Amino acid sequence: MSGAFVGIHTGSFSTPAAGNPTVVMVEAAYRHHGIDARYLNCEVGPGDLGDAVSGARAMGWAGFNCSLPHKVAVIDHLDLLSESAEVIGAVNTVVATDGDLVGHNTDGQGFVTSLRTVIDPRGLQVVLLGAGGAARAVAVETALAGASSITVVNRNERRGAELARVVTEGTGVEARFVPWDRPFEVPGGVDVLVNATSVGYGDADVLPEVDLASLHGGLVVADVVVSPPRTALLRAASAAGATVLDGLGMLVGQGALAVQLWTGVEPDREVMRAAAADALGL
Repeated sequence: MSGAFVGIHTGSFSTPAAGNPTVVMVEAAYRHHGIDARYLNCEVGPGDLGDAVSGARAMGWAGFNCSLPHKVAVIDHLDLLSESAEVIGAVNTVVATDGDLVGHNTDGQGFVTSLRTVIDPRGLQVVLLGAGGAARAVAVETALAGASSITVVNRNERRGAELARVVTEGTGVEARFVPWDRPFEVPGGVDVLVNATSVGYGDADVLPEVDLASLHGGLVVADVVVSPPRTALLRAASAAGATVLDGLGMLVGQGALAVQLWTGVEPDREVMRAAAADALGL
């Protein structure tokens, strides 16, 4: 490979590491732009995370991704956190910056980038299904992007209320918790509904508990599930006249932001999307 960059080393620390679509997606971007870089997919157990981070630091890596189960634990091994990563309390992308390892969270930023292809989040009322890691990232970044309100719908009251508190205190945007104890009926004033749970992953016929009659035209319905990209929720929303966004857009968005942070090059997202889709057999 040739280009302005020489010998850039990046990668991912996770377990299980097999089947990670980010590998082919990032490497496709490197090849397309002629960047002399590699992305190594590393199987790293929880007890070895500190050694892996020290190794990346010692070898002069430009940075790395952290996936499950390391997104929170990695913070103890870093020097600094970006504003949003600090609010979210989780890191998925680490960047070597002026001798420090700085933790970022590009998951939520990737979602916002995808959302902006159909609507500007500024001033919108957003409803999130779930309160896990994906929901935290999406909630915080959507709030920072100017959403007027965030509603967290979750079965576990403690986790749902905690996420609402984090969003309000960390971003200044009004957030509230709604118990998910029955099929959720989307209120009429909501602009964006996001399934930030894993419901639907690997099964095109499974739906999160949503009152499908409350889906309507003018609503944007997004799903963080990548496979299948056309989930049962998105099919139902499309049939109701809503605009839909699949999880592949968020996956590509977070990967593209990582590449840009590591190399300074804004990668071609269509190249990355095609590579990720191929890796997922879509």
